[in-house]
Amino acid sequence: MIKRNVLVMGLAILLSACGFQLRGTGTTALTLKELDVSARDAYGQTVTELTKTLKNSGVNVHQGAEYKLFLASENESSRSLSYNGSNRSAEYELTDTLNYELRGERGLLLLEDKTQVQKVYVQDSNNLAGSDQEASQIRREMRSQLVQNMVLRLQLLTPEQLDKLQTAADRKAKAEQDALDAAKKIEDETPRQSPVEVPAR
Repeated sequence: MIKRNVLVMGLAILLSACGFQLRGTGTTALTLKELDVSARDAYGQTVTELTKTLKNSGVNVHQGAEYKLFLASENESSRSLSYNGSNRSAEYELTDTLNYELRGERGLLLLEDKTQVQKVYVQDSNNLAGSDQEASQIRREMRSQLVQNMVLRLQLLTPEQLDKLQTAADRKAKAEQDALDAAKKIEDETPRQSPVEVPAR
């Protein structure tokens, strides 16, 4: 029995040394150890929940951090999928979309993307109050899922990816500035015509 336990422990150590992790036991550590999180709705439930989740994951969320996550907008929509016998909507598809931006050094845009969650619920025409409560509960669950999706997106960003994104943003900013400088130089070097004088009669 002791030999068996020693063997199991040895295999576990060997696998962990190779970077292997059992599903469900992986770390939730993020490459971004500090992050400036803001949103168009500064006191909205989504940004509040995301900030709390990031802090619980060991991220130092504060203003002035090198990387800035901005939740640009959150859009909720619904559409009817089917109808009951009385021609009243019975089944709805709810969609919640979160648009976001990640900025790096000098506030340069590194990436902009969106994450989306969809759920379907059945409305009971005989219990509209209960159906509304169910829809509200589903919306809360969808918001939590959006937050989890956002955290997962951040977990996938490696230092190498962040460096590449920053390099690309730097090149784009330089190209735009060079174009502005060239246009200004041409404007400055172009002779300005004096206004035409109209002879007095």
